[in-house]
Amino acid sequence: MECRVLSIQSHVVRGYVGNKSATFPLQVLGFEVDSINSVQFSNHTGYAHWKGQVLTAEELNVLYEGIKLNKVTQYDYILTGYSRDTSFLEVVVDIIQELKKANPSLVYVCDPVMGDQGAMYVPENLLPVYKKKVVPLSDILTPNQFEAELLTGRKINTEDDAVKVMDLLHEMGPDTVVLTSTDLPSKQGDQFLVALGSQKIRKPDGTSTNQRICLDIPKVDAVFVGTGDLFAAMLLAWTHHHPNDLKTACEKTVSVMHHVIKRTITYAVETAGPGIKPSPAQLELRMVQSKADIENPSIVVKANVLDKSLDQKQ
Repeated sequence: MECRVLSIQSHVVRGYVGNKSATFPLQVLGFEVDSINSVQFSNHTGYAHWKGQVLTAEELNVLYEGIKLNKVTQYDYILTGYSRDTSFLEVVVDIIQELKKANPSLVYVCDPVMGDQGAMYVPENLLPVYKKKVVPLSDILTPNQFEAELLTGRKINTEDDAVKVMDLLHEMGPDTVVLTSTDLPSKQGDQFLVALGSQKIRKPDGTSTNQRICLDIPKVDAVFVGTGDLFAAMLLAWTHHHPNDLKTACEKTVSVMHHVIKRTITYAVETAGPGIKPSPAQLELRMVQSKADIENPSIVVKANVLDKSLDQKQ
C-alpha cells in the first residue's frame, strides 16, 4: 500500500534541516513525500551567513490550492516542524482540518518547535495557537521538555512529573507523546540524556491503556542541527510499522539517530583536524552515508517500560 506524507517544514539548499532532514529518510523507508517549504534558506542559521526567503500564509494557500485543483490531496500522514508566524500556522491548521475531514484515519505528526533550555526562539504569540489549535489536532507529538512545560504550564523535575505532563498532553489531543529530551538525571550517569514516551492504546471495549517508556540516550558533545526534524520523521515511520508498540518504534527511531550522529561526529572531527572545533558545515548530518542504518537500524538504545502500576488507565 502506498503511503503518502505531506511535510510542511523549512528547506535549505546546503545541509540537512526541516524537509531536507525528513524527506530522504522517509523515502528510504518507502514513503512518498510531498514537501511544502515554509522557508527557503541557503543554509541553516547556525552558519556565519545565510540568505533566503520565507513563505507567507497567502503563498502557502496558493500552493495548497494548486494540489487541491488537481485532486491530489489524499494523504496518510502530515508532518510539521518549525514555524515562526501565526498566520502561517493558522493556515497549516486549516489545511490539516480539511485533510482530516477527507481522510479521518490521517495521522498528524507535530513537532511543536518553540524553544529549548528555558528560552523561546519563536514569537510568544505562537504558543496559544499551538495550545488551542495545533496540539488538539495532532496524533503524535514530539516536544522537548521545555516545549512540553510551555504547553501544559507544568514543570518537570521528576519522572512522575514527566508522566503527569504526558497525560495532560494526551488530554489535549494526541494519543502518542514523546518527550525527545529532558533534564532528568539518567540512571546510567551524566553521559546520557533521558527521553520519555507515552502511547494511549484504545481497546475494543472503549477503555484505554497507556504504554509508557523511558530511554537513556548517549550524549555527544557537539551541536547538531536538524536532529529534531529527523527524530519526528523517523517516529512517523516506525510508529507506522509498529502502530501499537511505542517501545520498538522509539528504539528504532533513537537508534537511527545514534548511528547518524556518530557517523557525523566521526567525519567532522576527522575533517576538522586534531584540536580544531568542527565547523557547522562539517557537522551537517551524514544522511546519505547513513542510508543502510536508516533502512535497518541495529538497536543500540533500549527502552524501559515504566512502572506497570501507572499503566492501567480507564
